[in-house]
Amino acid sequence: MLIISRIPSSHTTAEDADNANKHRFECRTCPYQMVLDRRYYERKDMELKKAEDVLGGADSWKNVDRTETRCKKEDCLSTSAFFRQVQIRSADEPMTTFYRCVLCNQEWREN
Repeated sequence: MLIISRIPSSHTTAEDADNANKHRFECRTCPYQMVLDRRYYERKDMELKKAEDVLGGADSWKNVDRTETRCKKEDCLSTSAFFRQVQIRSADEPMTTFYRCVLCNQEWREN
């Protein structure tokens, strides 16, 4: 990677008086140098990558089992929920169980 540095005054002579306020590209690992004699400008618009859902997204609830449990939402009267278990901590810790209510789709988890 090249860095930008000011050309030292010790590297300029009387004939190079115009280089007194110039800069250069300079490599830190080899002797490569290039005097910047004009203004360089480049703009690149980068596209952001789509972030993937860490826990599987919408497809993670396909083909899951159902269990009898009370919904965490107080006004929901459901006593049944879908569940799945995921190991999100170290191997010596128990698996985390994720629930989704059958009626209201409220999600919660238990460690």
